[in-house]
Amino acid sequence: MTTRLTVQIRRLPSSEGLPLPAYMTAGAAGMDLHAAIDDDVVIEPRTVRLISTGLEIAVPDGFEAQVRPRSGLAVTHRISMPNTPATIDADYRGEIRVPLINLGDAPFRVTRGMRIAQLVVAPVVRVAWDEVGELPSTDRGKEGFGHSGV
Repeated sequence: MTTRLTVQIRRLPSSEGLPLPAYMTAGAAGMDLHAAIDDDVVIEPRTVRLISTGLEIAVPDGFEAQVRPRSGLAVTHRISMPNTPATIDADYRGEIRVPLINLGDAPFRVTRGMRIAQLVVAPVVRVAWDEVGELPSTDRGKEGFGHSGV
């Protein structure tokens, strides 16, 4: 079952003529974000550049928007995000800007309208801590990273 949620979005002048985020397939969880830049931005190897989307959103209370890397950019060009996933909280009203990092060996050029990241809107669970002297036991216990044998 698909849940529908209405989210207010405001287009800044820099995004005129670019598509709003949209699901590309019926089963997609994320919507593509596009670069709202006037001039190309070159990301040199092992550097980070902040790329504007020209969009502001009002995430409803009880939700967050997650900005995630695009797998095609990651696999083909080694372009990712240094803080993935990035969270847009329900009370943030500024422009969505995407920090892209070039993990490759060659410069990468971002052009106007390029799909640079994905946006996923998800529910947020608020936690109430129950401080205890001992936690319930599990089969795994205190075994750490790599314990599953993978």
